Amino acid sequence: MAFFLGVDGGGTKATFVLGDDTRELARVRTGTIKRMKTDAATAETNLRSALKDLEAATAVDARSITRCCVGTAGESVPLVTDWLRDALGRHVGGELVIVGDVEIALDSAFFGKRGVLALAGTGSNVAGRAATGAIVRAGGWGPTLADQGSGHFLGLESLRRGFLAIDEGRHTRLLESAREFWGLPSVQALIEFANAHPAPDFSKLAPGVVALAEEGDAVAREVVEQGGRDLAMLVGLVIGHIRRIEGDAAEFDPPPVAVAGSILEHVAGVRNSLTAALAERYPGIRVLDTPADPPAGALWRARQS
Repeated sequence: MAFFLGVDGGGTKATFVLGDDTRELARVRTGTIKRMKTDAATAETNLRSALKDLEAATAVDARSITRCCVGTAGESVPLVTDWLRDALGRHVGGELVIVGDVEIALDSAFFGKRGVLALAGTGSNVAGRAATGAIVRAGGWGPTLADQGSGHFLGLESLRRGFLAIDEGRHTRLLESAREFWGLPSVQALIEFANAHPAPDFSKLAPGVVALAEEGDAVAREVVEQGGRDLAMLVGLVIGHIRRIEGDAAEFDPPPVAVAGSILEHVAGVRNSLTAALAERYPGIRVLDTPADPPAGALWRARQS
């Protein structure tokens, strides 16, 4: 019997799914194995812990695995891929396939068929598959260059708009919330802290931003809604790429859209803003109700020869 391993190597956690040709046998979660987010020793510990838990649950030795697929952000960054190839090569048998995190989410929603996936968690990315099988992308250039609608975006944009609100004479609790979260004594200390090098992890502010938006803070609500519109813009770019690949026909039918990631799965304000912006541009477009399941997509990809 052949065994396959799918791994969703997220920035804050990693999910491992072991399966055979047809079934999912066990699923475990551990800390991140992404080297851009943690040191090698911690990543190694997390990897070994997950494999040990899988073996305990299934009695399957990791070295008997036929193929492993890892989906991760930064799949083109040597620091990420070199470590994965080395570490998994020492602990897991068979072939190793490394793809982007948005690709495994896309696979879990459409299993190789036509569609678009918007992913927004700590970071963000959008990918789509045309009827020809070609995969196209937009966004995903990292926190400094992109990450629209992500947790990083919500945190950083909340500070930018919070300070802009001072200039505009508008009231918002965004800056007070950030100052309290980081335990800073004053707004001046917040300015210094936010502009430090290296920069703080702005994504950690996202829950507070979302909470203020839900409580009615107008500036916080604008941040959340902007995140959804920015993601819709990226989805539109991918749909445009798909249309050109498929021949740019006048009767073009926009592909269905799925969502994944902690922000789009759990923050209704971002998801609703995304859906509304897409409906305005593409009347009748279908946004799937059930979020994608990236670890299942990684397992599906691992099963492909």
